[in-house]
Amino acid sequence: MADTPYPLLRRKRVVRWTRVFTPMRLRLLAIALLALVVVAGVAVLATRSPKVGARTALADARTTLAAGNYSAARRNAQAAIGAAPAMAIAHAVLARADLELGDGLAAEAELVRARDTGVAADRLYHLQARARLLQADPAGAIDAADQAGPRYAAEAQRVRAQAMAAQGDTVAARAILRRQVEEQPRDGAGWTALGRLALNAGDVGSAAAAAAQAVALLPREPAALTMQGEVIRLRYGLIAALPWFERALATDAYYHPALIEYAATLGDAGRYAEMLAATRRAQLARPGSPQALYLQAVLAARAGRIELARSLLQKTGGAIDGLPGAILLSGSLDYAEGKFEQASAMWRGLARQQPLNVGVRRLLGAALLRSGDPRAALDMLRPIGARGDADSYALTLLARALGAVAETPDDAAAVAAYLDRAGRATTGASEPFWIDDQIGTLEADVARTPDVPSLMLAAIRGRAQAGDHAGAIARARTLAAASPGAPAALLALGDALSVAGRYREAAPVYVRAANLRFDEPVMLRLVDALGRAGQAEQAATALALYLSQNPQSVAARRVLGRLQLGAGQAAAAIETLEAVRHQLGNRDALLLADLSRAYGAVAAREGEDGEDGGGADAVALRYARAAYALAPMNAAVVDAYGVALAADVEAGPTARDGARQLLEKAARLAPGDGVIASHLAELR
Repeated sequence: MADTPYPLLRRKRVVRWTRVFTPMRLRLLAIALLALVVVAGVAVLATRSPKVGARTALADARTTLAAGNYSAARRNAQAAIGAAPAMAIAHAVLARADLELGDGLAAEAELVRARDTGVAADRLYHLQARARLLQADPAGAIDAADQAGPRYAAEAQRVRAQAMAAQGDTVAARAILRRQVEEQPRDGAGWTALGRLALNAGDVGSAAAAAAQAVALLPREPAALTMQGEVIRLRYGLIAALPWFERALATDAYYHPALIEYAATLGDAGRYAEMLAATRRAQLARPGSPQALYLQAVLAARAGRIELARSLLQKTGGAIDGLPGAILLSGSLDYAEGKFEQASAMWRGLARQQPLNVGVRRLLGAALLRSGDPRAALDMLRPIGARGDADSYALTLLARALGAVAETPDDAAAVAAYLDRAGRATTGASEPFWIDDQIGTLEADVARTPDVPSLMLAAIRGRAQAGDHAGAIARARTLAAASPGAPAALLALGDALSVAGRYREAAPVYVRAANLRFDEPVMLRLVDALGRAGQAEQAATALALYLSQNPQSVAARRVLGRLQLGAGQAAAAIETLEAVRHQLGNRDALLLADLSRAYGAVAAREGEDGEDGGGADAVALRYARAAYALAPMNAAVVDAYGVALAADVEAGPTARDGARQLLEKAARLAPGDGVIASHLAELR
């Protein structure tokens, strides 16, 4: 066996590095090293990015919060918290964004997290006060506001005043805010709070002044812009208010209060597609928004989608059940489905809230009558029947209710009298509801609590009811002087003057009221007073201004049609009144009579010009006949039928004799009407 060398004595192998690190291997090694560096860098960035992202998101949240884009501020603050859950200041910023968006519950939860992660409690009390106020806890809001530190005293005091107003002490609350803005006139939030309290109290004048200051100081603040929109809507009309809501939404496209007011205004203006779009945005901003669901239910009810409207109302979960609009709508849906007892139950509560609301009384009376309770219906409808402006429908319901419980010949005579008034379809002057209390009792109530406007209004009505026009006017002047920015006070004075027949004095008072709240009741009073005072041109101007802002108003368009007819603008009157008929249907006798006159005027003018009337005379006769079938005892309707029948030259002598009989009947029904007398004289 050959000898084997000892291993340590073997010749070493020479290693050549050029063979180990070949170009290919060097490239592979470089790639591996580069990959390792990239992975390490990504790991470093991954460990650092949450902090960097949180700081950026927090900065964005603060910027958007200061800019009034509260929805974006909330999203940015949530992103900051998602990146760094323990960042205390991010929770505080999110809480403030929630407060600005009206979510008190979410805000209070974030305030707890902010405190738990390091924010001192004394820096959060003023925010906690706002959160509790938004949760309908005014006492808790006051407790929290009282604990706020000196640095936050102004905001805490503002919340305290709002909480006092929520507890019913509006006078003291407004005094606190008034002092605050006097001391800090550049405080836009203080002006906004003061304006909101004034608006809720019905003092539109003070609210308008405060809103103007607020938007001047905070031109991009959604709350101030939304309040200004509400004030403008009251003072000038629907169309004028829309740009203010749009300005608020330009700052924050998902600001829920502005979206709701915008949608409601669009709906009242007849822009239903835009209204629906706004409600959908409101639901994106606040999922399950009761206000948005209610507005959608109103749209569905208007379209006759009763089941859909009911479903939408049920989705609100009872959050708006106490609001008058929701009560009215819910009862209307019950009535449409034949659930008259349920409708009665809904509307009875609303009638207690608004005892002077004629429309609610009429609806409740109809529901009670249909549910088999004529005596309750009679009690509800009697005050309407006592008014000179009672409508035919209410009078018919009243007659049916009284007929169902009649026990004496006097009751039967009263039934006949109500039916006669309903058949005549004429309305007299608007009158206040009868006041059960004696004047002495009312005056004693005013003496005990002189700061309660409702008691003063009752005293004014009581004096007017007793025929003491001078006393009613004096009381109304006192109320108007004490509340110069309240439309209700000016309306009371205008009404007292009108009842006394002093229309020239009432008209400028109604003008002042219209400058504060130009709604339908004020417009109708103003146009009527101006017309009775011989100022027809001013009446037409006021009506045109109202219609430019409220194009869907049926009452305004009816008045316009009559004014056009009286001014000889028959074609324009036809266009106006036909639009009303398409909306109301064919059950309004006076509307059909006005249409008959308008078509008759067109036929007569074209006949004078030697043109073919295009069947206008036949249309006039058809409308007159339909009106007469509805109200055969109304002098204006009978007159319109007689005039239309007399103009039907193709009908021959028989029609002419019938026209004479109708015009004689109209003259007997209205012996002092010069127009009817002239028609009869012309025919004879």
